Formats: sequence, structure tokens, C-alpha cells
Amino acid sequence: MPLDNRLIACAALALLAALAVSFLMTPVVKTFAYKVGAVDVPKDARRMHKVPIPRLGGLAIFIGFMVSVLILGGVRGNGQMQSILLGSVIIVVLGVVDDVMALPAMLKFVVQIAAALIPALNGVVIQAFSNPNIFSDSLYWVLGPLSVPFTVLWIVAITNAVNLIDGLDGLANGVSAISATTMLVIALLASESEVAVVMAALVGACVGFMPYNLNPAKMFMGDTGATFLGYILATMSIQGLFKFYAVISFAVPFLILGLPIFDTAFAFIRRIAHGQSPMHADRGHIHHRLIDMGLSQKQAVATLYVISAMLGLSAVVLTTGGEQKAMLFFLTLCIAAAVAARVVFPKEIREELHEEMEELRELGRHSGQADRQDAPGDKED
Repeated sequence: MPLDNRLIACAALALLAALAVSFLMTPVVKTFAYKVGAVDVPKDARRMHKVPIPRLGGLAIFIGFMVSVLILGGVRGNGQMQSILLGSVIIVVLGVVDDVMALPAMLKFVVQIAAALIPALNGVVIQAFSNPNIFSDSLYWVLGPLSVPFTVLWIVAITNAVNLIDGLDGLANGVSAISATTMLVIALLASESEVAVVMAALVGACVGFMPYNLNPAKMFMGDTGATFLGYILATMSIQGLFKFYAVISFAVPFLILGLPIFDTAFAFIRRIAHGQSPMHADRGHIHHRLIDMGLSQKQAVATLYVISAMLGLSAVVLTTGGEQKAMLFFLTLCIAAAVAARVVFPKEIREELHEEMEELRELGRHSGQADRQDAPGDKED
């Protein structure tokens, strides 16, 4: 598949511009965070840090991204791209206010829906995706009137999924950068210039903030950054992945965003199984479990980076080589990761991981038994 050298040069320029602006703006934003009181004070067991650390780092990411996109992204005259950027501004304003003064969850949810509706009502919608049922005669599903609500659900879900994995230094920022890099590679291979430049700007903005966010973090990106990154990844996946690849493969967007999607889905299932609200905060996320198994923050983050990169590489292979090559490639990566884990991780950690998996299987069996017992046909009149 031939590459467009001019597009690669433009994407590289967008990446470097966003990186420079994000890196230079972070100290300025850090000073601003102290002035407005946007400081994360460790007050419960879920917090990994021991001293107060300023939030709002996402504002530097946003500024770097916007400067790069507005200069190089060809936004003028592009109504759909303008609607995405307008929605992102709403998300960032909401995040800044939430980082300064905690807002009610329902209010944030309503504002996120409003921000998602802006691009959805301007043509940025998921119109169809391939049928996951391989035995069906229908190759893909056309959503029709369900396009807008399905799109809003996707955007809001990914926005919050990225926010939920923001629990360790550099985790959400790095995973978002890996996901954006995957979309960038696919866009370059498909000569999708608009998606490529925007994704390059997002990668650059994330990398520019990274030196301040890696463990030990000097600054957090807060809800401002996590929800912004989730929003842009969700909307741009619609512009690129769902639009061009969803009828080829149902799995592409889900592979690229697989880590936050799995963590969020697992969190909801876990909380419901324990009789809690799905929105109840807990210390059971993937990164928490890795820490509890004895890994350091850096080791846990590196592990999740590798998983995210494996999923991203599989998505690239899927779009370029087809399903069989992607499955073989992903299986190979899993085997390599298993071998590496056996070499790198101590025996005690591997045993702890095995015990965790056994607990999950036991929980699944109990949940299945409870479902069968509660089924209407099983109840006595």
C-alpha cells in the first residue's frame, strides 16, 4: 500500500507542533492549577500518590492539540470537524470546572451527552458496522434511525472509559497516545489526510505532556485531560475506523480502544455482581490489581502499555492483511507476552495472578448459577 509522502510530512509537522506547545504550556498550566486550587490531595486507598499534586494537565494537552489542528488540520469549511472541536471545547470546560470543584456525576453525564450530540447531529455518525454473527447471511448491520443514539452512546462510553483507567502516573495518557498512534498509522495507510493530521496532533500533545506525567508524576491531567482524550478518540474513530473499516471488520475500533473498554465493562460487571451501583468507585480496576499483585507503578503501566500496543498492532494487521493474519499475529503476540511475563515477573506475582483468574472464573460461575435460579421459568408461582 503506497504512502503519501506529503501527508506523512504534514502529519509529522502536526505532531511536532502539538508536542512543543503541550510541553511548553504544562508549567504555565501547573501554576494556574495551584492558583485555582485544582490540586489532587490523597484522601483514600484508591490514590496511588502520597503528596498533593496539581491537576489540569489536560489543559496543556488540549491547547497543544488545538493549536496544531487549527493551523494544520484544514478545519475551515469542514463542518463535521468543527462540530467535533466544538464538542471537545465543552468537554474541556466541563473537565476544568470538575477538577476545580467536584461536580455531580449526573450533571457531567448530561453535559457529555450534549457534547456528543453536536457531532452526531452534524453527520459524524456510525451508520453501519459488520455483523459479528459469522453465520448470518447479512454482512453488516445498517443502524438507520438508531445511528444518532448509538453514536452518542459510543462517544460517551469511550469518554468515560479513558477517564476510568486514569489511575496511575502516565497510564491514561500513554494508552491514549498508543491508541492515537494506531489510528494515525491506519489513516496514513489509507491516505485519510484529515484523520491523520488530527491523530498526529493528539499523539504530539500526549507525548509533550508525558515528561510531567510519568512516575513520579509532577502533574496529573485530571478529568480535563482524560475525558478530552476519550472524546477525541471516540469521535475520530467514527470519522476514520467506523466509516471506512467497520463494514470490513467489527473488531477494529474495539481492538484499538480495547484496554479502556475491557476495564470499564469488567468494572460494571464486577460492581453489579457485588450488588453495587455500576458508578460506585472502587479499587478493582486492572491497574489496581497489578499493583496489589506486587508490581510497581512503572511495571504496571509498562504492562498495560504493552497490552495496548499489542491490540493496536493487531488492528493495523487486521485492516491491511485480513482477519486470518490478524488472529495469527495476535496469537503470536500473546504467546510472546506470556513468555516475557514468565521471565520478568517473580514467581509470587505469577501465582497471585493465577489466583486472581481463579476468583474471576468462580465469580462467573456463581453469577451464572444465580441467573439460572432467578430466571422466570424457574420461579415458583
